[in-house]
Amino acid sequence: MPSHLEQSRYNMVEQQVRPWDVLDDKVLNTLETIPRDQYVPAQYLNLAYADTAIPLNETQKMLHPIIEGRILQLLNIQPADDVLEIGTGSGYLTACIANLASHVESIEIDETLAKQAAQTLLEQGVFNVSLSCGNGLNIPSNKKYNHIILSGAINEIPQAFKEALKVNGRMFVVDGDAPAMSAHIITRISDNEWSDEIVFETVLNSLVHGEHKPEFTF
Repeated sequence: MPSHLEQSRYNMVEQQVRPWDVLDDKVLNTLETIPRDQYVPAQYLNLAYADTAIPLNETQKMLHPIIEGRILQLLNIQPADDVLEIGTGSGYLTACIANLASHVESIEIDETLAKQAAQTLLEQGVFNVSLSCGNGLNIPSNKKYNHIILSGAINEIPQAFKEALKVNGRMFVVDGDAPAMSAHIITRISDNEWSDEIVFETVLNSLVHGEHKPEFTF
């Protein structure tokens, strides 16, 4: 007999994520395999598999499971891919990405959340993640990634993130102001060309420093 949490995880996939047109088997298997309950704050354990944005601190929340599923499906992460995640949060989406990718570089601005996520990922045996604490909007200009995920909204999409994509690489980003925010998939088509597709409407908390145009130094 499955445990209560295992049943809740199965129900999350079948009753929330799959009906939101997430049909990729490798994504569904990832969501059904990774124990989300291990990543939520203890006081919200009963909401681990609910269709809600679970608070992590005063300003940051976990993404809804349906959005996490859509992100993973839209990016179509392959086993050899390198992924950059801005906003580690609880580390749950990080673990899902790590299950699909070769390596994840994740940056979290909140020191407490960064330490908690690092500890949880270690305890869960997720070792193909490099986690650092800092302002992820100031990304280094010399690295290139197959995929970039911004887990919070941003007022304006900086060119530096587009430049950090490899050719054929994809970025998930949400911009705009509530209640009319748009989720984009930006694909690098060539050295000097990107496509930008709005894939759904949503509302996310902003990344710290994401409310205004960040300053970049190269």
